[in-house]
Amino acid sequence: MARESDYGVNDLGLKIATVNGTGSASANGLLLQALFRMGIPVSGKNVFPSNIQGLPTWYEIRVNKDGYTARSPDFQLVIAMNPESYARDIEEVVSGGWILYDNTRELDDEFRRDDVTFLGIPLADMCVEHFQGSRIRILMKNITYVGALVALLDIDMDVVKGMLQEKFSSKQHLMDANFTAIELGYTYALEHFDCPLPIRLEAMDKTKDCVMVTGNAAAALGCVYAGATVGAWYPITPATSVMDGFTEYCRRFRVDPDTGKNNFCILQAEDELAAAGMVIGAGWMGARAFSPTAGPGISLMSEFIGLAYYAEVPCVFFNIQRTGPSTGMPTRTQQGDLMLCAYASHGDTKHIVLFPADPKECFEFSVQAFDLAERFQTPTFVVSDLDIGMNDWMIPKLEWDDSFVPDRGKVLAADELEKVENFYRYLDLDGDHITARTLPGVHSKGAYFTRGSGHDKYGRYTEDSDAYVEVMDRLLAKVESAADHVPAPEVFETDGGKSVGVVSVGGCHWAVLEARDTLAAEGIEMDYLRIRGFPFSQAVEQFLEDHGTVIVIEQNRDEQLKNLILLETSCAKEKLQSVRYYGGQPLSKGHVIEGVTPFLTREPVEVSQ
Repeated sequence: MARESDYGVNDLGLKIATVNGTGSASANGLLLQALFRMGIPVSGKNVFPSNIQGLPTWYEIRVNKDGYTARSPDFQLVIAMNPESYARDIEEVVSGGWILYDNTRELDDEFRRDDVTFLGIPLADMCVEHFQGSRIRILMKNITYVGALVALLDIDMDVVKGMLQEKFSSKQHLMDANFTAIELGYTYALEHFDCPLPIRLEAMDKTKDCVMVTGNAAAALGCVYAGATVGAWYPITPATSVMDGFTEYCRRFRVDPDTGKNNFCILQAEDELAAAGMVIGAGWMGARAFSPTAGPGISLMSEFIGLAYYAEVPCVFFNIQRTGPSTGMPTRTQQGDLMLCAYASHGDTKHIVLFPADPKECFEFSVQAFDLAERFQTPTFVVSDLDIGMNDWMIPKLEWDDSFVPDRGKVLAADELEKVENFYRYLDLDGDHITARTLPGVHSKGAYFTRGSGHDKYGRYTEDSDAYVEVMDRLLAKVESAADHVPAPEVFETDGGKSVGVVSVGGCHWAVLEARDTLAAEGIEMDYLRIRGFPFSQAVEQFLEDHGTVIVIEQNRDEQLKNLILLETSCAKEKLQSVRYYGGQPLSKGHVIEGVTPFLTREPVEVSQ
């Protein structure tokens, strides 16, 4: 059902519908960056097909003066450039909104709506008249609609032209073509429509000290900052750009200035299992190594992940989650791998898992992941998703501390080994469940068998039940002791929210925050806890204990976060209520409000202690 358009300055949603492979990404990025440079809080989300070319693709831009960045399904303006998706695109415009389309070929009556305004511009005809060649005409058609939006939304033309000059300063012919296209759309809109529209934009100062970046690019930079020198992977959507970014940054920061030699090693493996083996081998040798992948990759890596857990080899894995199972929808987002990463591999395993909510935390948690992996000598996971990883986010500038020193954990140097009588790799001498390790070639006393087969605390092969159980119990205690070292949960409390608490994870955060603010304005208050790390800390347990009703919000079908809470805490099952969305789009405020409302009027559950 159509929604009424909310008129206002710097508060709108617009959706650009094009055909995959027509070069619209550059035009859409230009538009997003122009708004950002005007100081207006903005976010952009790609909705693209998993084929190479030809199917419909969309780019959603949300402008919100208050800084809310969660996806909004309310679009006041749709730029409909793909006839195949006209019906869907026109239907999604709110009542009272606008549709910009190419009227070189006029719309059929079946697409018309009486409650919206159609803005027809002969984009194709204008491009045929002013540009030569089919490819350049297609590309410039995208820039022409940006020019029209400059007039319709009152975007700063100087900002747009300045960005084009930056991009094409060394390619005068492209700069001239882009300037022509911008002016074509701008002039046509001014001459034929009342500009600007009521949903106009106005310069602000709310993007100062912020950057626009994707989560995958931020994670890649975090790996460089953390001291990672080895990356191995097999290409997979939506994780490949992590390695693309790491490669780019290494070429800038990991090349010896005197010799010109690379101080990094990047390997594209034949499959994910091989990539995991390379990462584990590098970690065993003492390098900080990682592999970016998605759920299918983690599945293939599971045997090697079990080896790293049992042999206690530090390594880091990035899971940029997408929809599944199987191939699923590779270009849609979801949180379907929470249980997979917590317990990946056969047998009894438990892993350290970090859950970033935006690119800023992708950067920060990447650094922490390598420290945790080496401190606890175990596989560590950074679990993001496609929405965070591949979409454009506005975040505070990342902080780079030149005094940062990696936490390498218990690694015995040659002089320390010289003093010991005997070295036993899996013997806990300090009582903290973490044993000392050595690096190959440092000292002959540090040699040991790296066993994935049964071994005792001295590293000797065994199938003795008691010796095996002793090692397994220490491994569990070691990983569980990381609960106080993973990123602490974020807690948002109110005076009136004690009866109802909300728990979420990862990219759900921004929709939950916005929904919580909306409900608070109506007098409905909820406390909120965002889980940022696993194993769960005591703060998670306390929050669950303090609230009579706990609503768990997540993006998967099978209530994976809720089930993790039931498995890993003492929370009573009767307390927990579930709100799930798993359709592949990012979570929105509307999903949250609709989901939590039925539980807000219920009496809290009293659980006998």
